[in-house]
Amino acid sequence: MTVPTSPNPGAAFAGLAVTVAGLGVSGVPAAKALHSFGARVTVVNGTAGERQQAEAAELEALGIAVRLGDGDTLPEGTELVVTAPGWKPSSPLFAAAAAAGVEVIGDVELAWRLRGPDAAPWLAVTGTNGKTTTTRMLAAILTAAGLRTAAVGNIGVSLLDAVLGDEPYDVLAVELSSYQLHWAPGIRPHSAAVLNLAPDHLDWHGSMEDYAADKGRIFHGNKVACVYNAADPATEKLVEEADVEEGCRAIGFTLDAPRMSELGVVEGLLVDRAFVPDRRDKAQELAEVADVQPPAPHNVANALAAAALARAYGVPPGAVRDGLRAFRPDAHRIAEVAVLDGVTYVDDSKATNTHAARASLTAYDHVVWIAGGLAKGAEFDGLVRAAAPRLRGAVLMGADRALIREALARHAPQVPVVDLERADTGAMSAAVAEARRLAAPGDTVLLAPACASMDMFSNYNQRGDMFADAVRAALPDTAAH
Repeated sequence: MTVPTSPNPGAAFAGLAVTVAGLGVSGVPAAKALHSFGARVTVVNGTAGERQQAEAAELEALGIAVRLGDGDTLPEGTELVVTAPGWKPSSPLFAAAAAAGVEVIGDVELAWRLRGPDAAPWLAVTGTNGKTTTTRMLAAILTAAGLRTAAVGNIGVSLLDAVLGDEPYDVLAVELSSYQLHWAPGIRPHSAAVLNLAPDHLDWHGSMEDYAADKGRIFHGNKVACVYNAADPATEKLVEEADVEEGCRAIGFTLDAPRMSELGVVEGLLVDRAFVPDRRDKAQELAEVADVQPPAPHNVANALAAAALARAYGVPPGAVRDGLRAFRPDAHRIAEVAVLDGVTYVDDSKATNTHAARASLTAYDHVVWIAGGLAKGAEFDGLVRAAAPRLRGAVLMGADRALIREALARHAPQVPVVDLERADTGAMSAAVAEARRLAAPGDTVLLAPACASMDMFSNYNQRGDMFADAVRAALPDTAAH
């Protein structure tokens, strides 16, 4: 089912029998939007907890049918399925849809199909790590250029709200996860970036090849630029495999001096050799590395990717600088908490996989590492091997900490390790106390767990908050900042 942009794109859904798979932050808006366009909507959800019952009551009051406790059965007569992004492709509901010849799309694809004729173009961002930071940097740069924009998709404003709301946007900065891209076969961004590729969510996708293929969907149909990481050949391969509009260019970003058609770094400056008239012989200064906060290498790479997308849209150099200066990262992303006795304490609780943790560890010369949690099937040998020269100690906690401990024994046997067996509410305070004992002036105590948090915490935010609280509790009153 392909719905072309028209003066009234919602009319294509009038009278259509649509099953929405899943409630929550994507399912409820999708169901309401479809209902408003005259679709006959049924929502199915596998669980029937208190939150789901409240959401169901809200939808039923509008005349939308809801089936709780049964997410496997395809309602009779369904003509289209719109799914929440987290539902696995292997779900029985989708097998039933395939057998019946019924298309399955996600809420991102639905938003794309509901765009009007004057819809704002999408500048899209994906990658294993750095998506949110890059998308928010991009939105800050676009705002500095005087454009009406928002960070949407996997963060901020929902795409459906952005597309259907009254706010007229000039351009949208769109973060897309691999889950969302899997269910979005028809989107065609103005320009897009894949920041990096590393094994993640393989239990959902089934293989690294399928995961990469879903990420690569973001390049299909691009009009102006496909932005890739020159240090990650897998991202360039996705560009090479993409079916793009004629004239669309491959644009790289690098932490080294840029080649032609790249953005990079020269003597402390972010420079552009891609969107300048004479890119063979000249480069345009965009900003200083010091304008990126924090100026850790992987964050500078994020800034270059955001700048590339903004430049692809025609943003002037000064707006790149002003936007990066105005941008402040979200909490729990390489955030300095405090300095105590010459030791810097940094919260990167958002480093929930090995790729993110490696980027964080390489930002500091001497590290006492707090790590562990739910490994999600990851292995840690490569991470520990790369980090070993920087490690002054490690404090391990969480369900799968033994995997990290064993990797440390193999590749960094000289590094002192504290293995915390406790999982109570005081565990993080104990971890900080042990890290403080191991650290010397000039070191960084870094919370970069390389694991998910749900074995001990509600989410990575709570884990980071408890780390910061434990650090601040050790500070003299005058030292906290």
